Amino acid sequence: MTQSDSGPAKPGPSLWARVQSSAIEQLHIRLESLIVLLVLGAIMSVLSPYFLSVSNFMNIFLATATIGVLAIAATFILGSGGLDLSLGSVMGFAGVVGAWVAVTAGLPTGIAVIATIGAGALAGFVNGIIITRAFVPAFIVTLGMLGIARGLALVINNGAAIYGLPPAMVYLGQGRPMGIPMPVIIFIGTAIVMHILLAYTRYGRHTLAIGDSENAARTAGINVSRLRLSLYTLSGALAGLAGLIFATRVNAGDPTAGLTYELTAITAAIIGGTNLFGGRASILGTMIGALIMGVLQNGLNLLAVQSYYQQMAIGAVLILAVFIDQWQVRKESRV
Repeated sequence: MTQSDSGPAKPGPSLWARVQSSAIEQLHIRLESLIVLLVLGAIMSVLSPYFLSVSNFMNIFLATATIGVLAIAATFILGSGGLDLSLGSVMGFAGVVGAWVAVTAGLPTGIAVIATIGAGALAGFVNGIIITRAFVPAFIVTLGMLGIARGLALVINNGAAIYGLPPAMVYLGQGRPMGIPMPVIIFIGTAIVMHILLAYTRYGRHTLAIGDSENAARTAGINVSRLRLSLYTLSGALAGLAGLIFATRVNAGDPTAGLTYELTAITAAIIGGTNLFGGRASILGTMIGALIMGVLQNGLNLLAVQSYYQQMAIGAVLILAVFIDQWQVRKESRV
């Protein structure tokens, strides 16, 4: 049969599609996110003479560290087809628990650090148990945990912040080994470990598999319930780590810490290429997404834009990110 008999041959993928596919396979990032970061940085450098300075770049990374760790947690959950709306509240709760253990109970710093991360992991474990055993939708469970964790954070010290963390604990938030802030080191170290876990291990492959098709994953022999339980526990532990970073930065366990942070974290993950509906996720992409949010907020601060306009900008970026993501998915499905 000749080509004329079978109809015209379909055109192959474009050069951009091939480059993008290569970037996803080798670097696990979407090039659009990186381009947005570079363009945004270029615009801010033109608008503000203070943007292109080493100290300002360090400030961006420092301000991004807490949200970045939360965004990593959101990446795992979203990639598995789940949702965690309790990240910000669990972060605040964990920070207060750590401060109470260190200051009120007077226990050693090591125990306080473990208690902080452990409190977050416990909240995530409770989320996972209810979702996988009671079959309550993740949206409802994590929305409920948002209120419970915030309430517990307020109850622990009657709504007041707990000040005066021990110096060894404060160093985790304010120390600067070799001039690099400790929160930045913790953020980058966490991102590297989580990237390896998601991109190069069976655990990561199974996480994305259940996000792509839970039924197919069950057929393939994956224990979906156990995996989801571990994912929500991991998400809570990372929220606890974010709470540790925040509390040690401000030298206090603040029960109001992390308000609306879960939305910013989810936005950063989606901007970085994580699919809101599961099946695709990238830790490196999430780092780029978090930096986009950090650059945007830093630039708006340098330009003296009022905070409520910044919230509007972040909300607009979230809608735009989801639109671009879904447009890309529809485009790929037509290829």
